[in-house]
Amino acid sequence: MKNRKFFDEITDRTGTHSIKWDRVKEGGLAMWIADMDFRTPQAVTDSIIKRAENGIFGYTDIPDEWYCAYQKWWKDRYNFSINKEWLIFTTGVIPAISSIIRKMTTPAENVVVMTPVYNMFFDSILDNGRNVLESRLVYNDGKYSIDFADLEEKLANPQTSMMILCNPHNPTGNIWDRDILDKIGKLCKKYHVLVVSDEIHCDITKPGISYIPFASVSDVCRDNCITCVAPTKTFNIAGIQTAAVIVADENIRHRVITGLETDHLAETNVFAADAAAAAYSEGGEWLDDLREYLWENRQFAEKFIKERIPQIKPVESDATYLMWLDCTDIASDSDELKDFICERSGLYVSSGSAYRSNGGFLRFNIACPQKMLEDGLKRLEKSVKEWKCS
Repeated sequence: MKNRKFFDEITDRTGTHSIKWDRVKEGGLAMWIADMDFRTPQAVTDSIIKRAENGIFGYTDIPDEWYCAYQKWWKDRYNFSINKEWLIFTTGVIPAISSIIRKMTTPAENVVVMTPVYNMFFDSILDNGRNVLESRLVYNDGKYSIDFADLEEKLANPQTSMMILCNPHNPTGNIWDRDILDKIGKLCKKYHVLVVSDEIHCDITKPGISYIPFASVSDVCRDNCITCVAPTKTFNIAGIQTAAVIVADENIRHRVITGLETDHLAETNVFAADAAAAAYSEGGEWLDDLREYLWENRQFAEKFIKERIPQIKPVESDATYLMWLDCTDIASDSDELKDFICERSGLYVSSGSAYRSNGGFLRFNIACPQKMLEDGLKRLEKSVKEWKCS
């Protein structure tokens, strides 16, 4: 790894209006919300500085470089060819998903999700007057899998019109293989259910392991899906508000574009397109080093927990920088456990209840310098010991 010192460096984020850190009390340690404590690649910073030096920040178009960067990245990394017209700029994945729900479904229809899953999906569905229909993942021997009998039952419901697929899956870290994605695609086609595939975590995988874009699996998958992607998780630029929607089918794409434009979510700011293009065009080596560093962090955390906090079991994962911790041996209420940990040690983690988990699960963000990670693990150890005695 060429850039170990870069990822080991601790950057003070106080005074930057950081949601992750400004909501933490003095002395606290933030390991909850999904952003990283690593600086973005220098090429991204340079692109923003170069644009800022112009000094005029008027209305901005999407340059060809933005389209080319997305096309080349997915072709080179994932062997997925994207036509230029399939790509639509949007300000963020969740705003896009909310807009797509409004445009592509009607009130009181069902949207299927496989739980536990990213909590903002629930908000996007419920806030728009649709119903969340859960197909619960099966948890067995520290791994999650899909209950296809249950999933088919939920998809076959006449009120079901959409499925939101998380690929890779947040918070479990599952990378769905080609056969699984193909099976999901065929079931959704059979029951006339549109797939929205959130692939924002696609680049953050174990070294040597790659995710598979849902739309690349087959013509059936490609022509019945809307894919949402972004450089924001990969390169830690969520605050720049830049993402893309990929839609191959012309009729679906027309409706998606209409919805995004009606909701004013297809208009870029002056930095969004340039930053994304720079990230995808020049950030490959940085990402490869990041993946190695995150994998070392995961191994370090798993070893620490196994040796010093054996009451907690990390769920097996090949993707994301979010550890999903099984604390069911010591707690049935994840909210109570999360609050206790924060109170006793100042460690901020996410409660599994937000993702509709069963029982005591926590989500733990390991995308930070290893020294900071070790501090977080020691705080977790201290809290668990006190929890047992309380």
